[in-house]
Amino acid sequence: MQAAKLPFLYGWYWIQEGVRLFKLQPAALFFWSLITSILINLSNIFPIIGQMVLIVLVPTMTFIIQNACRRIYEGEVIRLGMWTQPLKPAPVRNRLIKLGFIYLLACLAVGFVATFPFVNELTQLMDNSSTASPEAVMAAFRKPILLFFVLYLGLSALFWHAPALVGWHAVPVKQALFFSMIACWRNKAAFLLYGLCWAGAFFAIQTLGELLLGAGLSPSTATMVLTPINLAMAAILYASFYPAYRSVFGDPAGEAQHS
Repeated sequence: MQAAKLPFLYGWYWIQEGVRLFKLQPAALFFWSLITSILINLSNIFPIIGQMVLIVLVPTMTFIIQNACRRIYEGEVIRLGMWTQPLKPAPVRNRLIKLGFIYLLACLAVGFVATFPFVNELTQLMDNSSTASPEAVMAAFRKPILLFFVLYLGLSALFWHAPALVGWHAVPVKQALFFSMIACWRNKAAFLLYGLCWAGAFFAIQTLGELLLGAGLSPSTATMVLTPINLAMAAILYASFYPAYRSVFGDPAGEAQHS
């Protein structure tokens, strides 16, 4: 598949399109954001196992929201039964689950590579955890977290477009990962702007929370104010996935792929 090479400002265009899709059907996208938030919280109730299951489901969830956004883009009204329709074909489900397990293994590998060079330092910290200061803990984890972030950027490029490629175009998983990496590399400038914009947006929300607390609001009240803002922001983020895919690879054709 041929991936388009887009200008730098397309990173902002994808966000604008996400906002536009959200405005078209805010209830549907807010619902998906809420469901995703609930799944994340449930995964935290069951440490390790729950989070591993959630990671495996990430490609499937990505494909679901991309299908919903495609329907919204085409003027359809999203109803409850439409969310799982894209997963009805068994080959689509199988490829997405396979992609999910590969994503899990890749995340574990990245975590191992990021942690291994600092394992002695982290082990010493754990042995002296009762006397270690918060500053020492932050300093010990800063390097592995930074390395993990850098490695995860490459991992994200591998998997960014892969769910749509295996779901809509029946591209084999290995080829989908390759095509996704090439597409992200060709559009690295646009993705850089896209990432910086989202980082700025979430930093602004964090700053707003600090301002609310500084103004004397209780933590529970501040949380009540920020929760719908966070959910709406996440909904726009999810909605921007489809415009990013569509502008790079074009609109997937065929009614069979649509359903």
